[in-house]
This record gives sequence, structure tokens and C-alpha cells, in this order.
Amino acid sequence: MSKIQVLSEHLTNMIAAGEVVERPAGIVKECVENSIDAGARVIDIEAFQGGIEKLIITDDGSGMDHEDAQMAFMRHATSKMHREEDLFNIQTMGFRGEALPSIASVAKVEMQTNNGEQSTLIRYHYGELVTQEPCNCPLGTKIEISGLFLKTPARFKHLKSISYEFSVIADLINKMALSHPDIRFTLSHDGRIVFQTSGNGDLKEILFQMYGKEVASNAVSFQGHNDDFKISGLAVQPKISRATKYFMFITMNSRLIRSVPIQKAILEAYGHYMPSNRFPIVVLDVKTDAQLVDVNVHPNKWEIRLSKQNELLELIQKTLREALSASLRTVKAAPKQTPVFEQQKISFPYPVKEEKPVFVKKEEALDPILESFSDYEKPVIKNEIQEEIVSYSEKANEGYEFFNHLTLIGQLKDSYILCENEEGLVIIDQHAAQERYHYEQLLEKLNQPVIATQPLMVPLVLNVSANVLSLVDSINEKIASFGLSFEVFGNDRLIVREIPLWFQDVHQEDFFYDLVDFFVQNLNVNMESLRKHVIATMACHSSIRFHRKLTRDEMEQVIEDLRKCRQPYHCPHGRPTVITMSDKDLRKEFERG
Repeated sequence: MSKIQVLSEHLTNMIAAGEVVERPAGIVKECVENSIDAGARVIDIEAFQGGIEKLIITDDGSGMDHEDAQMAFMRHATSKMHREEDLFNIQTMGFRGEALPSIASVAKVEMQTNNGEQSTLIRYHYGELVTQEPCNCPLGTKIEISGLFLKTPARFKHLKSISYEFSVIADLINKMALSHPDIRFTLSHDGRIVFQTSGNGDLKEILFQMYGKEVASNAVSFQGHNDDFKISGLAVQPKISRATKYFMFITMNSRLIRSVPIQKAILEAYGHYMPSNRFPIVVLDVKTDAQLVDVNVHPNKWEIRLSKQNELLELIQKTLREALSASLRTVKAAPKQTPVFEQQKISFPYPVKEEKPVFVKKEEALDPILESFSDYEKPVIKNEIQEEIVSYSEKANEGYEFFNHLTLIGQLKDSYILCENEEGLVIIDQHAAQERYHYEQLLEKLNQPVIATQPLMVPLVLNVSANVLSLVDSINEKIASFGLSFEVFGNDRLIVREIPLWFQDVHQEDFFYDLVDFFVQNLNVNMESLRKHVIATMACHSSIRFHRKLTRDEMEQVIEDLRKCRQPYHCPHGRPTVITMSDKDLRKEFERG
């Protein structure tokens, strides 16, 4: 008797289910993608007991006739692919024809569908067709799945708690809503609505529902394109960050994907604004020719293979850096509402008696300005001046203008420079601020390879391990453009005999040890990352240290240096240089209302 046999259709469906349906969220993903492909504009997802007991997915899509409804439960039956070439030009969410037969093999499934002409009811119980008949139902499709994995206990036992399983579903629907903001999604759990979007296409509205007002209000819109790719989305200001990378939402032609290279490109763009152990919130959609994207890499369709990937990564980095640089804001020390400014430096568009900028402290201070106008004009002019004050006050507390409105108070703990502005208290980290300034100065000097060097009177000797010695040739090759070089000395030491001319202010020994450690941890580092690390490390070791008392002139110079920076709000390692606390928040902390 032959040992090799062809598996039954039911068994192959169960095997396929193991690939595409690992938990209730997998079912939701497959069904919602089918709804999207059917042109749905309203999709409702109802979960009971974390989706383990029951799932109901209802849409207003195109629906199916009797024949298509029956075929939908056949394995590899699909309306989305007809020829071999279609596999390399996939423009739909689903395409394998495995979802429904796979789900029906491990659960009870009831589907009602109406294409505007015919309505059909079909029921499957664990792979067996139970009912197939006409019915009355609205236009679209409704699928109810219950009893998941009850006849496959080995899979059932791998399901986690009700709350966990529902959290995975909720996370999925959040991402689906971000990738399709023009669709109205409603998600409920045990009869209670927990998430709902309007479907009006506003990404910020969805971000607001997911993470609240602060995140949504700090989200910066961006767009970019090259010959092959067009990108758009939202990048949240780096002052708001997360401890994991799972808040970078990436879609390719509106398909949710996971991509390590794209995540790295996003992190590179945020590199100057955020510490290495923190991660940004970003919504990124990439539009490209479907023939450049292979989505047939894994059954769950999360992973892709992309042609011209390097061109896309460069576009992402460039676009995000420009968007973040153009929307600089300080880090707030506490949540705040939009402040009402009582004092502000303004320039008026109307003739006034005083030509210099006017400081408006109280509303009555406007009276002398209004004297030259008629009683009829006064209300209009007063309103326009007040609008000018408010408009100017937004500008004065962000971007480069921020540093023109600081009054020095003093120094705290020989580490922080304290200032005030119209909004409240401003705290500057003196070391981080100088790091940023020196970083940008060094960046300018290192735009071209360093040629001029200076011999050290006493060579610098570093004690290192044997594995470092084996890397010396590789290290020297990469740092040559910076005017730096190591020489092996004995079995456990390196010697530095000369340094660049502008290198005198750097604490040399600390810098070189940091540089060696960096190479040990990053053997295959690219030149862009190396360049950033070298310059950031130089800036760190040439900056004002913590716990150093500064004169008033030195503190003023730190502020002046920040004012000259292209990106003054974060040090090269991503830490904030400046934080603010509004007068309103201070009053609240002191219970003054």
C-alpha cells in the first residue's frame, strides 16, 4: 500500500486555516479585506468574548449572486485573479481565495449576501455545508463566525484571554481605519461600541480617537514623491514618543504591511530629534505601481518584497526630515490648553503714535492707540489688533522666533538655564543645548573631507581588546575622511598620532573610546550613521558639562547659540534642549485655579 496520499479537501483547508487564521483577529482581517475589495464604505465589526465566542462583520459592499456566494467557499476560488500575469500586478486586498474555506473548516459560518438582484444565505459547520438558500437581507454582505476552533482543541488552547484577543482585534481595526480613512468603521465588543470613525478621510480625526488630543494636535502632515513612489501621511512631533516601534503604521497602496527597512528609514529621519531608545508615532502611506510590489510573500500578506526599495527609503528620510524641521516646537513639561497671552510684542498694521513695537499688558492699554480712530472704526480696529496679538503669540512660541522672546532668570543646580517668556517658564538643558550648537558647527566643517591635521606632541594611547585590533583596518578606512586614524601598538593598544585642526576643543580620550565602542557594536554601519555618530560624539565631548556654574554672559551665549541652530529643540541624540511650563499649569500645580 502506498505511503503517500493526496490530502482531503477538508484537511487542506484546515492546514490553510492554520496559516491565515491563527486567532479571531486573523478572521477579522480576512473578512474586512474582502469587504474593502467589494467597495464597502461602511464596515461594522461586532466581537463577543474577544471574538472567541462570535464575530459578525457587516458591510455595504457590492455583495454576491447565488453562484458567486457558493463559489466563495471553494478553495482557491477568487474573482480577483484570472491570469498568471495578475499575480505580479495585485491591486486588491485579498487574492488567494483561501479565507472563507479556511475559516469555514474551523468554525460555524453563516453568510448573508445581496448584490442588488439576488440574496443568498449559506451556512457551514466545520467544513460541512448545512444551508444554501435564498433569503432577505440588505445590499452588501454579513458574515457571522462562531465556535472558533472548538473541534480543533490544539489550536483553541493557544488562544489567550478574552481581553487580549479583543485588544489584537482593536489594534487591527485602528490600523485598518488609518489605512482607509474614507471608510466608516464601527467596532463593538459584547454589544458596546468601542471605536468608530466617520469615514470622511481625515487621518487626524482617527489619530485623535486612538491617542487623544495631544497626539493629534502635534501630528504634522507630509507629502513627497519621486519617479516611482508617492508618500503621504502624518508624523507626530518628536516630543511625543513611545517605548516600542509598533506605532509606525505603514501601508503600501493602502495595504497594511510590516517592513523593517521602512521602519529604519523612519527612525533615521527622527534620529536628530529622538533618543535611541524611543520611537515615533507615524502614519505612512506609499503609493506605487503594483508591479513593483510582491505581496505574495507570506499567507497573511503582512510582508512584501519591493523593487527599487533604496529609492523609497531615501524619499521617506528626506520628506520626513523636511516636515519635522519645518514644524519645530518646544517640549511641554505638562499638558496645557491654548494660553491667553496678557503681554506680547507686536507690530500694528495701522498708524499709531509710537513707532516702536508695543507691549500690550492689559486690554485698557489699547485705548491710547484707538484715540486717533472714529467711534465707528474703534470696534473694528480693536478686534483686528486683538486678532493680530493672538496670531503673533502662536508664532512667538514655536520655531526659531521662540528664542527672541526669552528673559534670563538664572541657573538651577549648575545644570539648567531658567528663562521666562509670555507663556511661562522656560528651562534649557545647558549641555544638550551646546551639544546641538556644536553638532551643527561640526556638520558644516565636515561637509568636505578633512585634509589639514596636526601632530600631537604626546601621542594618545588607548587600551583596547584583541577584537578591536582586528578591526583597525576597517575602522581606519571609514574614518579617514574625518582626518582620523588609529595605529596598532603592541597586543592591546591603539595610538593616535595626529588630529584634525578643529579637534582641539574635544575631550580626545573620551571621544576615541566612544568611537571604538561604536564600531564594536555596529560592525556594518553605513557612512551616514557613522557620520552622525562621529559628529554627535565630538559635539558631546566639546560642550558645556552638567554641574558647571555659568556667568550671565555664558548663559546668554548658550541661548544665542541655540537661536543660530537649524534644529534648536533637540540635541544630536534626540533629547530635548528646551522644555516649557505654562503659567496656567504652574498656577494649577499651586492650586491657584
